[in-house]
Amino acid sequence: MNILLTGKDGQVGWELQRALAPLGKVVAVGRDALDLADADGIRRVVRDVAPRLIVNAAAYTAVDKAESEPELAMAINGIAPGILAEEARRLGAGLIHYSTDYVFDGAKQGEYAEDDTPNPVSVYGQTKLAGERAVSSSGAEHLIFRTSWVYGLRGRNFLLTMLRLARERAELRVVADQVGAPTWSRMIAEATAIVVARWYEHSAGDATPRPKSGLSGIYHLAAEGSVSWCGFAEAIVRLAAEREVLAVERVTPIGTADYPTPATRPANSRLAAGRLAHGFGVTMPNWLDSLMYCLDAEAKD
Repeated sequence: MNILLTGKDGQVGWELQRALAPLGKVVAVGRDALDLADADGIRRVVRDVAPRLIVNAAAYTAVDKAESEPELAMAINGIAPGILAEEARRLGAGLIHYSTDYVFDGAKQGEYAEDDTPNPVSVYGQTKLAGERAVSSSGAEHLIFRTSWVYGLRGRNFLLTMLRLARERAELRVVADQVGAPTWSRMIAEATAIVVARWYEHSAGDATPRPKSGLSGIYHLAAEGSVSWCGFAEAIVRLAAEREVLAVERVTPIGTADYPTPATRPANSRLAAGRLAHGFGVTMPNWLDSLMYCLDAEAKD
C-alpha cells in the first residue's frame, strides 16, 4: 500500500522511512516538497500520492521560538493535521499523528493517562493540542501518539547536545526538577511500524487496504520509567565515558528557575502507556535500556 510520510528529515521521520518500508511503498516528503503551512499544498500532495496511510511526523518543534511565532506554529501543528485528517477521511485512509507531553501542565502527581484533561502552559503545547483536536474531530480513522522527550542520533536534541558539551566542558549544569521519559526516535518508529501492521492486518493483500475500525484515539508512546533531565544527562555521561574519553568531570543539578526559557515546560511529563499495550500489544523498553542501545548504535556508525 502507499504510505505518505511527512517530516522525512526529522528525528522520528528519518527512522520511520526504514521502519515502514516493509509495509508498503513509502512516499517520504520533507519541507521542500510539503510545506505544512500551505493548506492547498497539503491537499495537492495527498491527492497526488493517494495513500492508504498518512503518517504525519512533521511538526513545528522549536518550543521557545513558538512563543514569538504563534501563527506559524499553529498553522503547522494545529491546522495542518486537521487538513491531513480530512484528506484521509475522503480517501478512506488511516492517519497517524504525533503529539506531545506538552499538552499537559505538569502539575499532576504520577503518570498522565490519555483521558487526563490537557492544560498546556506554552504556545507549542497549545498548538499541539489544537492538532490533536482537529484530528479527533475529523471523522478519519486515526491514531494520535503522544511522545515524550524525544532524542536520536541526528538533528538537534538533548542527547547530542549533552554529548557535545561533555566533550568540551568540565561541568554540565542541568535542570533536575523536571521529570519525564526520554524516548529514542528509533523506538518510536519501530513501535509505530508494529502498530501499523496490526491496524491493517485484516486487510493485508487487499487492493484497497483499510485500517481496522474502533481503534481510533489517543495513545501514549513513550519509554518506560522516568528520570529528571539531570539524571538523563548523568546517564549519558556515564555510558559515553565507557566508550570515549570526555572532558566533563561533573554534572551539577540546578532548578528550572536557574535556567529561564521563553516557554514554560511541564515539571511532570510522565505518560502512562497502558492503552497502547491493551489495544495493540505494544510496550516500550525502559528509557535507560534504550539509551544504551542508542549509544551502541552511534558507536557502530
